[in-house]
Amino acid sequence: MNTKGEQFAGLTVALITPFRNGDVDYDNLRRLIDWHVEQGTDCLAPVGTTGESPTLNHEDHERVIAAVVEAAVGRIKVMPGTGSNSTSEAIRLTRFARRAGATGALMVGPYYNKPTQEGYFRHFAAVADAVDLPIVLYNIPGRTGSNILPETIARLAEIPTIVGIKEATGSLDQASQIAALTNLTILSGDDSLTLPLMSIGGRGVVSVVGNIVPRDMKALVTAFDAGRVREAQEWHHRLFPLCRDMLGVATNPIPVKTAMKLLGRDSGALRLPMCPLDAAGEARVRQTLVNYGLLR
Repeated sequence: MNTKGEQFAGLTVALITPFRNGDVDYDNLRRLIDWHVEQGTDCLAPVGTTGESPTLNHEDHERVIAAVVEAAVGRIKVMPGTGSNSTSEAIRLTRFARRAGATGALMVGPYYNKPTQEGYFRHFAAVADAVDLPIVLYNIPGRTGSNILPETIARLAEIPTIVGIKEATGSLDQASQIAALTNLTILSGDDSLTLPLMSIGGRGVVSVVGNIVPRDMKALVTAFDAGRVREAQEWHHRLFPLCRDMLGVATNPIPVKTAMKLLGRDSGALRLPMCPLDAAGEARVRQTLVNYGLLR
C-alpha cells in the first residue's frame, strides 16, 4: 500500500522526556535513543503528550528536539510534536524542527480554544504554507476538547506537505471515513487499536507502549503488513493487557514512566501537575509487567 506519508509507516514511539532533579536528563535521553535504534524502532516522536510537552518551556521544547535529532541523525527518523493552540507558536516550533533536521512534524489540533472546522483548516494550512516539512496531523478529541471531522481532514489532505494523521479518536468509523476520503498515512494513536486500525488501511502506530517493548509492537505491525494475520492477532492478544494498563491506570505518561522506573530505564520523575502513582497504582503496573514477563 502506497500512502502519502509512507516514510512514517511502521512503529513510531512517542518518546518520554526523562527528568532528573526537575531538569531534562539529556544523558538518559541519548541512552534511550541508542536503545531504540538497537530495538529497530522506525521513528521517534519526542515532545508530544507522552513527552510531557505541556510542562516543557519553550527552551526545553527546542533543546529536546535538537538533542533527539542530533543523536538520531542517520540512524532513526524523528517526528517531534510541534503543535500548539496558537498558530504562530505552531509555526515557530515547526520552523525550529525543520532547521534542526527533523524528518517531519507531528501536529496536534489546537487544544482548549476549540476552533471551528474552518479554524482547524486555516490553522494547519497556515503552518503548512509557512514551513516546508512533512506534517502528520494528530487528532485526539479527549485531550483537545473537539474533533477534527473527516471532511476537514479530507480538505487538509489536498495540501502537499500534509502527509498523514495520528488517529486517536477511538472511532474506527472515523478512521474508515478518512481512509475512504484520503490517501493520508493513517497511524494508530491508541496502542490497543493498532491491529483493528491496520485492518481498515492504517499503516502503523505512534506508540506509548513502544517505550517498553518496541520490538513486540513492531512485530505486530510487521506481521500484519506481511499478510501474517494470525501472527498479528497473537501479538495483539499478548500486548493488549500491557497496552490497556499503560494508558488505563492513570493519565499518560504516568503509568509508562512508572514502568520504565521499575525496569531501570528511567527515574520515573514527572513535572507537576503530573505526579507519581500511589502504592496501589504502582503495584498494578508492576503486576502488569510481571504478567508480561518483563519483571519477576
